[in-house]
Amino acid sequence: MHLVAIGGSDAGISAALRARELDPTTDVTVVVADAYPNFSICGIPYYISGEVTHWTNLAHRTHADLEATGMRLRLDTLVTDIDVPGQQLLVRTPDGGTDIIGYDELVVGTGAVPARPPIDGLDQLGTGDGVHLLHSMGDTFALTDSLDRINPTNALIVGAGYVGLEMAEGLTGRGIHVTQVETLPEVLPTVDPDLGALVHTELDRHGVDVHTSTTVTRIAKTDTGLHVTGTGPDQQPLEWDVDLVLVVVGVTPDTDLFVRAGATTGPRGAVVVDETMATGLPHVWAAGDCVITHHRLLGTTYLPLGTTAHKQGRVAGENALGGSTKFAGSLGTQVVKVFDLVAARTGLREHEAIAAGFTPVSATATPDDHKAYYPGAQPITIRITGDQHTGRLLGAQLIGARGTETAKRVDTYATALFHGMTVDDVSQLDLSYTPPLGSPWDAVQIAAQTWARQHAITPSAAARTAMT
Repeated sequence: MHLVAIGGSDAGISAALRARELDPTTDVTVVVADAYPNFSICGIPYYISGEVTHWTNLAHRTHADLEATGMRLRLDTLVTDIDVPGQQLLVRTPDGGTDIIGYDELVVGTGAVPARPPIDGLDQLGTGDGVHLLHSMGDTFALTDSLDRINPTNALIVGAGYVGLEMAEGLTGRGIHVTQVETLPEVLPTVDPDLGALVHTELDRHGVDVHTSTTVTRIAKTDTGLHVTGTGPDQQPLEWDVDLVLVVVGVTPDTDLFVRAGATTGPRGAVVVDETMATGLPHVWAAGDCVITHHRLLGTTYLPLGTTAHKQGRVAGENALGGSTKFAGSLGTQVVKVFDLVAARTGLREHEAIAAGFTPVSATATPDDHKAYYPGAQPITIRITGDQHTGRLLGAQLIGARGTETAKRVDTYATALFHGMTVDDVSQLDLSYTPPLGSPWDAVQIAAQTWARQHAITPSAAARTAMT
């Protein structure tokens, strides 16, 4: 058996590791387009900030570690075509030549590429001009080169999602003044706007100049740097002169290779896979940011996350060897640190729940992270969304200071969601307690009780939901 994985990031490496774990006699080859297999893309902002002191520390496993598992790595090797009937790949080798790699089973984890918004000048300017997109190790090295060469005093970030916020913190930590532009009404649009406003305040507190409901329309090179123009909330013209521009507005699935091979695509152009990660093409599996996401509450969607890619890759690697495991589905659980604040979410917000056919209602509470009499207690803003008729928990959003264990508390809600619990069920969980770390009723339970008081659910309805 020769298993080939395309892609050296989360999905491809996870598939290769799982295959070698299950059957050490399996011949596994991983084809990587660059020279950086198994590097943490999520860690890039912390290398830029200097908190991760050397880029090699971003490797989950070293090249030697990976090869010690028995897999073979083909680095700087680009797959240009998949011959599905012939079960072989056409690749471009590091020296510019071509080669053919045969396979018995194929796992494709080509991931995603940075989205490019329609900004005049973006396609004409490059990293040498100080204009950057950020998604790969190559992008990272180009950015650090600009930081060293230009020594910028100010930068503009287009986008205020997870990476944009992390980079605002990272560049600020380097002493660079940051202007952040977000086209939507509030930063961190994966949470409700009034919760995103708490993150906005944290950015303000650390000197980031934030512009929401604002669109960047043009970037131009000048004798002294870059001139950026845009339109504000009332279409008023805005302009900035900066040394560096970073565009981080999300990603799109990298599926060109797949589409040419005949794969079917779904939401956002991602490749359609079933719960076993099968593509419908014979002997071809796929996982990670290039494929659709099976969401436990929404059904089929596109939600590129590193945690999801790891799980999907593991499923694909096992099933390529003849297994029958299934990807259990995502809940969209996410967390981000922005300076001294942590924002997290899992499950659905109200508008998402309505689209999925639920009848959602929400409640917000601000319990302390631990007993108030023990020094250092801080509030966590928690918004719970549940179904009005059944009491089923549908989602949670949390904003708290770093140190309040907000990231772990969202995991409690994620676990409850995974098992279809009601909001009231959360109050019955046997959670740990000691005054320096929590309360007899943990913050997650106090928020659940707030929801229950505001949206009374009959015991019989709640019981029926728990049974189903």
